[in-house]
Amino acid sequence: MSKGVRRAGAGHGAAAAVQLLVTLSFLPSVVEAQVTGVLDDCLCDIGSIDTFNTYKIFPKIKKLQERDYFRYYKVNLKRPCPFWAEDGHCSIKDCHVEPCPESKIPVGIKAGHSNKYVKMANKTKELEDCEQANKLGAVNSTLSNQSKEAFIDWARYDDSRDHFCELDDERSPAAQYVDLLLNPERYTGYKGTSAWRVWNSIYEENCFKPRSVYRPLNPLAPSRGEDDGESFYTWLEGLCLEKRVFYKLISGLHASINLHLCANYLLEETWGKPSWGPNIKEFKRRFDPVETKGEGPRRLKNLYFLYLIELRALSKVAPYFERSIVDLYTGNVEEDADTKALLLNIFQDTKSFPMHFDEKSMFAGDKKGAKSLKEEFRLHFKNISRIMDCVGCDKCRLWGKLQTQGLGTALKILFSEKEIQKLPENSPSKGFQLTRQEIVALLNAFGRLSTSITELQNFKVLLQHSR
Repeated sequence: MSKGVRRAGAGHGAAAAVQLLVTLSFLPSVVEAQVTGVLDDCLCDIGSIDTFNTYKIFPKIKKLQERDYFRYYKVNLKRPCPFWAEDGHCSIKDCHVEPCPESKIPVGIKAGHSNKYVKMANKTKELEDCEQANKLGAVNSTLSNQSKEAFIDWARYDDSRDHFCELDDERSPAAQYVDLLLNPERYTGYKGTSAWRVWNSIYEENCFKPRSVYRPLNPLAPSRGEDDGESFYTWLEGLCLEKRVFYKLISGLHASINLHLCANYLLEETWGKPSWGPNIKEFKRRFDPVETKGEGPRRLKNLYFLYLIELRALSKVAPYFERSIVDLYTGNVEEDADTKALLLNIFQDTKSFPMHFDEKSMFAGDKKGAKSLKEEFRLHFKNISRIMDCVGCDKCRLWGKLQTQGLGTALKILFSEKEIQKLPENSPSKGFQLTRQEIVALLNAFGRLSTSITELQNFKVLLQHSR
């Protein structure tokens, strides 16, 4: 080979290497470049949400989640799957959920639930007081000191028709308290057919989608050639606003959960001690626009849309908690007062956000059609909450149920505006109530979204450094 040819070959090789470095350095920034701008179906931009979440919401919501009232969540992880025989299992031991010992639960929280079996065995004054507290808090344990008459009036109200979720029966022997701080959401190894069946059932059977339309990157769908999801999004844009919103909420929830798994990934385990942290490779597999054919950034935008929906719900429900009648009762008077003050401070921040989603744009057609569509919307979401009992990993099921219930509570709030406006200041309302379970789910679910957006910012920095 002549020197000229070798020089030419070397020149081409060097040029290719430079081009490769440029390409590699460019790819990580594509995620950031594509997850920007104004969100569809609302007038809010992503940059404003990032700033608001970073400086206003995240530090406070993180602190709130550490308070006793919000860290203990009662859940039934043994409810059978109502749709199929679940055979999935986790590949690592961290899937296990450690229930909280009864002795660790604050007395004020325990008093909100039945102690009748204990009382039958030992009728002490203390247990009688607990039983009385149970009567006053069984429907809503945030109201700690109500008269018997008010409680009876309140208990007559059955708001199951307003629920967007299948709620666990907290009186069930299978329901247990879980300390959310000791059972964090993170990668457990739960994946494969079992996990895909859950999400496939959610998307294919509950998102108003015909069988002939295939979601992008769905491994169960037949090959669609070079379509890259164009037909799916053409179909989605042709839907009414309400059905588009429904899909975006589910997609945003899915993206948020995936972000948590990427940010809290099992990196290594030495001498029985696991090390958890962000996994850039896993993040790129799920969200990089090249690896996902543009689907990743769309899903991340849906995360922001979901954040807006739950942010709006918090701003709308503030009057419920601002009443002096409502206490976040654990039995520790000083801490309870501090917890409520922090919560009200968060509500003030949510009300100050200038670009809220306008929920009045939904179900705004003729009354009969709007009512029918709203009920269809509610029942579809309620069915999704039932699918969470089909998740084969206990820790995934715990956080799936909590975040689904949190979103369901947010939807209940958004479509109960008239009832919230009519709340009496000094007595329970028959028209709108939240159980402690709903309150804990609502704030923790929003805390998870706030964390997701923070984790996304961290991944952007890590991707830039990895170049």
